[in-house]
Amino acid sequence: MTEGLISRYLTYISDVKRYSDRTRDIYASAMEEFRIFTQASDDSELLESLIPNIIRGYEVSLLDRKLKPRTVNLHISVISGFCRYLMKEGLLKSNPVRLVKRPKMEKRLPEFFREEDIENYFDRTEAFASDIPDLNAADYVRRLHRAVISTLYNTGIRRSELVGLRRCDLDFSRKVMRVTGKGNKMREIPLLPSFCNEISLYLHAVDTMVGGMDSPVSPLFVTAKGRAVYPELVDRIVRQELGNAGGFSGRKSPHVLRHTIATDLLDDGADLNSIKEFLGHSSLAATQVYTHNSIDRLKSVYKSAHPRAKNGGKNGD
Repeated sequence: MTEGLISRYLTYISDVKRYSDRTRDIYASAMEEFRIFTQASDDSELLESLIPNIIRGYEVSLLDRKLKPRTVNLHISVISGFCRYLMKEGLLKSNPVRLVKRPKMEKRLPEFFREEDIENYFDRTEAFASDIPDLNAADYVRRLHRAVISTLYNTGIRRSELVGLRRCDLDFSRKVMRVTGKGNKMREIPLLPSFCNEISLYLHAVDTMVGGMDSPVSPLFVTAKGRAVYPELVDRIVRQELGNAGGFSGRKSPHVLRHTIATDLLDDGADLNSIKEFLGHSSLAATQVYTHNSIDRLKSVYKSAHPRAKNGGKNGD
């Protein structure tokens, strides 16, 4: 087995690069598939397999399995990252993946929800963001669910970032939230007074219904049994809340809520650099994808509102 180099690489991306456990598992699976394809039985044979022709053959084998170009690109990117690590360790002189042509991918624009649907959801669930006398267990669950949706939309944080929030990450006096993102990078997100009030009421509900969770390092979001929320539960909350609200189409996930607030901010005049800092992107290129959503909206408005388009004029459709 060639677990030596691969194992060291996986430790590197976990401990040094600070990749999430989920990402590490994806990388581990991809590296194991490549190892099986090359039939490498030790580190030496694995290193000998890292040449353009073999990597290209692996790429073709993935495409023959009818995997989507995006998935194939992910596999090749994992190998490329492994090669860069080996170069850093002095075990490779260059990255062979750079000589391998990648399959073309269709540009996938970020999905987002309509602003009116978001507003309708918050209007319909407003009661669970307000003071509730004689709060019971069912009320607590609804308040927790509403608080999760509200946090994801108001702050644009990732699912993993929400799961990792602690009480001490909220500074109500300054109205900011401290978030630890990818690469263990910390950023501060400004909070609206109305959101601060909602989370304060949610925390009061935690102290009333759950108890024993008032330490600064206690998880911010907990179930009625005092268990910290986990990724699968967050996904389920989003699907349930938005699925029951009506009006929401397409995929219902925490990341779509993140895309939604980014698109809304851009449409309302926020500059790209501010949105980049808000989302915790490492580069502006990751943020610029949201401009495509805004252009699509502009085209739609143009076609429905422009006199030449409406009247079928010379320059209309």
